[in-house]
Amino acid sequence: MLQMFVITLREGIEAFLIVAIALAYLRKTSRDALVPAVFWGTGAGVTLSLILGIKLAEYAVQPIWEGLLALVAVVLVTSMVIYMLRTAKHLRTEIGARLETAAQKAGAAAWFGVFAFTVLMITREGMETAFMIDAVALRTGSAELAAGALSGTALAALLAWAWSRYGHRVNLALFFQVTSIFLLLFALQLLLYGFHELAEAKALPLDNEYWHAATEAYAEGTFAQIYSLALVLIPAAWLALAALKSHQKNRSVGSPA
Repeated sequence: MLQMFVITLREGIEAFLIVAIALAYLRKTSRDALVPAVFWGTGAGVTLSLILGIKLAEYAVQPIWEGLLALVAVVLVTSMVIYMLRTAKHLRTEIGARLETAAQKAGAAAWFGVFAFTVLMITREGMETAFMIDAVALRTGSAELAAGALSGTALAALLAWAWSRYGHRVNLALFFQVTSIFLLLFALQLLLYGFHELAEAKALPLDNEYWHAATEAYAEGTFAQIYSLALVLIPAAWLALAALKSHQKNRSVGSPA
């Protein structure tokens, strides 16, 4: 449940922020006529992502596909973390620049330009989410999966709303740092799990039986449970350290010279 919660929280906040920034930019530049294109693009992007998730779930029933889906999720998680850490500070500027390029076109071309931009951005987030959800779903009960996804999405919507209304009070940089630590640790877990499943499918140019047995405890057994606990404790420790540094900095600034 925790893994699903963080995944949907992270991906949800990115998707909601994209929509919030796009709407704010169009309204601020007096292009209200293009606002519906963002809503239609969001709906189309979500629909495409759901279709992808359903199609992936149809294949994720054999060890070979479980392993491949896990490895694809590793690539997507890692690339997503790198991209967001590099662009998080300039997210509003980047989205505004892309929207400006699309909106400068005349008439229907501008509408479809904004629509296509929104579909692309939302579908990209949805594809990443679909691969990660399928990777987690292979080892998680459906009830826990649904609870984690719903709570993560709800909190993401709340954070996006808070950012749009009280942006100066929401520390998105720290949010992306903490969730990036979680997701990178999660990617390592997925990498090991993918290796384990490919060994079970006898798809590796190695002694598959030996490596499948050797990684059993780390991929699905005792060590996997300990690692799952580390997924919580390490980001929490980072968050506590950041809070302590911020508190000490505020005290030093407020203290008399």
